[in-house]
Amino acid sequence: MEALRLRIKDLDFQRHELTVRDGNGGKDRLTLLPQSLAPRLQEHLIRVRSLHQGDLAAGWGRVLLPYALARKYPNANREWAWQWVFPQQNRWRDRESGAQGRHHLDPSVVQKAVKWAVLEAGVTKAASCHTFRHSFATHLLERGQDIRTIQELLGHKDVSTTMIYTHVLNRGPLGVRSPADIL
Repeated sequence: MEALRLRIKDLDFQRHELTVRDGNGGKDRLTLLPQSLAPRLQEHLIRVRSLHQGDLAAGWGRVLLPYALARKYPNANREWAWQWVFPQQNRWRDRESGAQGRHHLDPSVVQKAVKWAVLEAGVTKAASCHTFRHSFATHLLERGQDIRTIQELLGHKDVSTTMIYTHVLNRGPLGVRSPADIL
């Protein structure tokens, strides 16, 4: 859901970071925008912008805004910065007003795509969208990143939650290299 709720304004390609709004624990946080994904994401945004411009030309192009922002900024729902990074194919329609707009992709679309990709890749272990979050933390730990930084990136309130990922580092005595071997 954190990825699906991303808006254009949440991406910062220069700083290689993205803002997760109302994420784990109901807080906003900064996390990493992989440089390797930037070109494909920018290509994707060109298509999304074209879709948005088509919606605007047709008299729509609105998204739902969080909390009281719709009242405070009545035209912001049409602005590019507030559009979803991953919009639905079809527009929603308000039954009372007749207004139309787009929402972000439904989680089930991504869940099915991940399930299919796991099957196609021949992966025998259970894997889901949440597996990416676990893998992110695990790979950072394996590369020696400090636990507090990982805690911030994941948005964990308590470091003990992040410590769960350290189980992968518990390799016993065979996972330790003797200091004598470094000499």
